[in-house]
Amino acid sequence: MRLDDLDPSSNVDDLGGGGLGGGGFNLLGLLPLLLGRGLGCGTIGIIAIIGVAFLMFSGGGGLIGGGSQAPTTQQGSAQNVPCDTAEELFACRVLKSTEQVWGQIYAEQGARYTPPRLRFYQDQNQSGCGVAQAAMGPFYCPPDRGVYLDTNFFRELSQRFGAGGDFAQAYVVAHEVGHHIQNLTGKAEAVSRAQQTLPKAEGNAQSVRLELQADCYAGVWAKRSGRMEPGDIEEGLRAAEAIGDDRLQGNRASPESFTHGTSAQRAYWLKRGYDTGDPARCDTFSGTI
Repeated sequence: MRLDDLDPSSNVDDLGGGGLGGGGFNLLGLLPLLLGRGLGCGTIGIIAIIGVAFLMFSGGGGLIGGGSQAPTTQQGSAQNVPCDTAEELFACRVLKSTEQVWGQIYAEQGARYTPPRLRFYQDQNQSGCGVAQAAMGPFYCPPDRGVYLDTNFFRELSQRFGAGGDFAQAYVVAHEVGHHIQNLTGKAEAVSRAQQTLPKAEGNAQSVRLELQADCYAGVWAKRSGRMEPGDIEEGLRAAEAIGDDRLQGNRASPESFTHGTSAQRAYWLKRGYDTGDPARCDTFSGTI
């Protein structure tokens, strides 16, 4: 991607390491690391169920809503300067580009876009949704409107999942910004309310639709950014396919436990957003997906 001419976003904090607790909309969650540690499918299934229940019913708003927990954030200290490594600088420039694109989209609708804050951390730290832990993957926290990222995930994406490249990394940030859009539009809160009365499998299905819409919004940003280069979208599609629920669960995949969508679904909706450049074409809640 051509981002070198962009100044980094100013909506960024570096929290460093330390802190306790967790939750939020994440790109893929704990499952990849659990798989890498050789746990059995039964154990993984139990942990996945617990994780989904936590995300649905812990304090805060949006998908994790239902409680009254106040946002708790921790600002970076003077020793933790954001955007000071190559990985952070790239993510800060991606965020800047999303601010420009979504700002224009909102302006076209006569509205003003309020961007999220990108919060870097290492290993774990506190978020408005509880503990931010690297094992969760990147995630978005509705109460404090924060995108939480341990940039070591970029290395994980490349080395463990074979999905390297600059646009694969940009897709990670843009997907979480997609969840921010859902928070602003009220879709995330609507899904959270519905999940509290639905059977588990149907609640999971709603999560899948939410995640696929965030993938589509990432594609919309990519199209409208004007910064894509040959091979970029292919990098993104490889990343989307690599973190599909069916790919992560392997031969004993359980569709009723899916919360993010299959590899094919994730790639399809990322590509749909990219092909159309129109957020209105990202309605994953009507019809089949």
